[in-house]
Amino acid sequence: MTATLEHANICVSDPDKTAAWMEKIFGWHIRWQGPALNGGYTVHVGSKDSYLALYAPAEGLADPTPRYSSKGALNHLAVVVEDLDAAEAAVKAAGYTPKSHADYEPGRRFYFLDEEGVEYELVEYD
Repeated sequence: MTATLEHANICVSDPDKTAAWMEKIFGWHIRWQGPALNGGYTVHVGSKDSYLALYAPAEGLADPTPRYSSKGALNHLAVVVEDLDAAEAAVKAAGYTPKSHADYEPGRRFYFLDEEGVEYELVEYD
């Protein structure tokens, strides 16, 4: 048996804003949006097979814990792209700063942080 990750749910301060840059950079689309748990609001953005649920609670959010330091903390999200150079141009056009570029077998990658403090790894495989 093989399992497939269908979605992840992350807290963001503005799901619509986050979904908008994800549509531009990743070529994703909004699958659903609406009221959510405890009076919050969620946007599901992704492809036909998988997505991120972007959740904003009715109350404000606490600052994130440092990555790689807390049990259960999100360290980064990795997204496979067909053209890493085009993806990097889109990341820059959206106002984010690519970092930690690396070539490795069987591909290459870079990372960037969004305004929420979420780190994304973009990877292109050979």
